[in-house]
Amino acid sequence: LKLKRSVLVNSVFLPICCCSTANQDPYTMSKGGQLEGFCMDLLSEVAKKVGLKYKVKLVKDGAYGRQDESGNWNGMIGEVVRGEADLAIAPLTLTAAREKVVGMTKPFMQTGISILLRKDISEGAGFFDFLSPFAPETWVGILIAYMATAASIFIATRVSPGEWSEAQSERNRFSFLYSLWYAAGALTLQGAGPHPKALPGRVICSSWWLFSVVLLACYFSNLSSSKASESSHLTVKGFEDLASQDTIEYGCLAGSSTLAFFKNSNNPVYRRIYEHMERTQSFVSSMDEGVKRAKEGSFAFIGESVSLDLAVARHCELVRVHEVIGMRGYSIAAPLGSPIIKNLSVAILQLSEAGELAYLRSKWWASSCIADKAKPAAVQPHSLKGMFLVLALGLGLGTLLAVLELTFKSRRKAAELQKSCCAVLTEELSLRLKKSSADKPQENADKEKP
Repeated sequence: LKLKRSVLVNSVFLPICCCSTANQDPYTMSKGGQLEGFCMDLLSEVAKKVGLKYKVKLVKDGAYGRQDESGNWNGMIGEVVRGEADLAIAPLTLTAAREKVVGMTKPFMQTGISILLRKDISEGAGFFDFLSPFAPETWVGILIAYMATAASIFIATRVSPGEWSEAQSERNRFSFLYSLWYAAGALTLQGAGPHPKALPGRVICSSWWLFSVVLLACYFSNLSSSKASESSHLTVKGFEDLASQDTIEYGCLAGSSTLAFFKNSNNPVYRRIYEHMERTQSFVSSMDEGVKRAKEGSFAFIGESVSLDLAVARHCELVRVHEVIGMRGYSIAAPLGSPIIKNLSVAILQLSEAGELAYLRSKWWASSCIADKAKPAAVQPHSLKGMFLVLALGLGLGTLLAVLELTFKSRRKAAELQKSCCAVLTEELSLRLKKSSADKPQENADKEKP
């Protein structure tokens, strides 16, 4: 065994294990002379299950592990290969090249490659975005309600004797076209006179006014929220979008496994991304530099999704695209052929099944940002069903009142003329609902005037 200091492997005590790690938030961080972070908590939990005694040191060169042209490894992988460390615990990506020279445990965290951008790189607005606050079904419902209200105003103002007492001699201004104009004026809060003077017409108009106020409040509220959230909708939604544009510069960490993924890929889109980064030399030297350039705008930082999620949690102006490619895992490295790898893998699986890994992830990736409001969903008809119901009741009540008024008048008139009430009512309705006959004599009289 290359282990030199104290582990329990197959019930055999070994000397204290030397663990190499690297300073990277939130995996390992120095605080008051002590190391803390996700990896330190993970090591502590794993050590309890395996019976491991350990001490932790920071890697000398600060690197994770890359092979040079002569075949030598640097960083934590190099220390494990040379026997300077018994374990390396950090966000070490499990790759074929590393697996050849060191033993790697089961992954303790899954990650992939994604894109980090500033939020204000947004998509352009469409011509009909002003319709987005309401669903198409809602707009259809509003149109039906508008037409029904105009028809109800037209009927009520003609049928109601209080509104139009003498259908044969008086002129009724509430034609169907005027009723449409009146309802439109109320819907836009502009108003249009004259207003109905009888109770039936006023009941209908009051219901429509209330409906209009609530409808406009919902519309402008949803429209405002929609515009405020537009900054979260990216022009670049994935790697194909990134490769197809030349407005936003993009790059990744130099010498990283992310770069190796694009370099070795046969996917045409990924090859174009790699060739662009090589041609422009748009690499960054550290994660912090990539985040900084992304915050400055017009730069997309390509990196591992877990690290990008942390950047989003720390920097509220950043957002990660949803697409994640090249899924891989972070593992603990040990000397090749070491029997402790099996025990560590079992311990990691036990922690995963118990939900401990998820808890550690939520603990160290907690966001300090106030969550952005997602783009609000378009208002569906059922969301306004109460107002549609109130409007329907108002239209029905107003029309009913108008018919009742006319019925009472017809009964009195029938008694005076000694006719059937139904006959008089039918005559009144026929006279009032067709085009006003009183308008024609008035129009003819106007034409005869010199």
